[in-house]
Amino acid sequence: MARHRHSSPSRIPRYLAIGTAAALIGAIGFSYADSGPQTGRNPVETAAAVTALPSPSATASAQDDARAELAADVEAAVREAVAGAGGNAAVAVLDLSTGTSASAGTTETDDHEFDTASIVKVDILAALLLQADDDGRALTAQERAWATVMIENSDNAAANALWDAIGGGQGLAKANARLGLTETVPGDGAYWGLTRTTPDDQLRLLRAVFGEDSVLSADAREYLCGLMGSIAADQDWGVSAAADDPGSAQLKNGWLARSGTGLWVTNSIGRVEVAGHTLLLAVLCDGQRSQESGMALVEDLAMAASRPFADAAVAGADE
Repeated sequence: MARHRHSSPSRIPRYLAIGTAAALIGAIGFSYADSGPQTGRNPVETAAAVTALPSPSATASAQDDARAELAADVEAAVREAVAGAGGNAAVAVLDLSTGTSASAGTTETDDHEFDTASIVKVDILAALLLQADDDGRALTAQERAWATVMIENSDNAAANALWDAIGGGQGLAKANARLGLTETVPGDGAYWGLTRTTPDDQLRLLRAVFGEDSVLSADAREYLCGLMGSIAADQDWGVSAAADDPGSAQLKNGWLARSGTGLWVTNSIGRVEVAGHTLLLAVLCDGQRSQESGMALVEDLAMAASRPFADAAVAGADE
């Protein structure tokens, strides 16, 4: 798919945060700078929150400087990527190799949440695997068949079946409490695709799937990762655009046209390898004019947010 660049004047990122992987597992706070009364859609610039790892003062100061520089680079790159794009867009990145994370984007309100669309299918399967482990059993052949087409082909009928199997929104909420998600609200009734979430909570989910410190068993993580690494060709867009080898990415995408507005939700979450580092990426967009423009924006944001991490990795290797 051709990728499109947006060339109209930049907008200022709504939020920016950078910290450690440990900060991601707990509640992530953002510091907002009030620039006075706002009219229309004009996001305010925010301060970067920096967290240093415990170390001697000189080393800590150098780490703070490096993180602050990375935060500024992510902010600038995301600002360029969203220039001219409508709606809301946000991205969060965690470098599993270093534990450093960053998030940035533009939203109409400080606490904006995004519809998940089909990225929630990763969460549904994680919940099913937790429940099966609690019961001391393996997934049934039918459950495995549903899981395969739900993740690899984004099959909605399979998602309906597994949503019911986990107990719907109540079952998802219970699983999310164990997975460490704090900013995700399950959709009402059968509407799993209208689950609401944030990029930072999607990083928490990805951390549970791809990290070793997880309530999911090693076998469950391996199973889920394998499915996310076998996405059908027509599903292969999104965060994989940021990978050195897009074919090696493990991901799940989601897209949805809202009936009330005709505007699109386009999301992508997953794991990519960039400059020898393992990055977890969550890119969420809504209010997009078309599916194609939303998909292009997701890829632009994935590449923009990961580029400073790649540059930092290369610089660190050269030292």
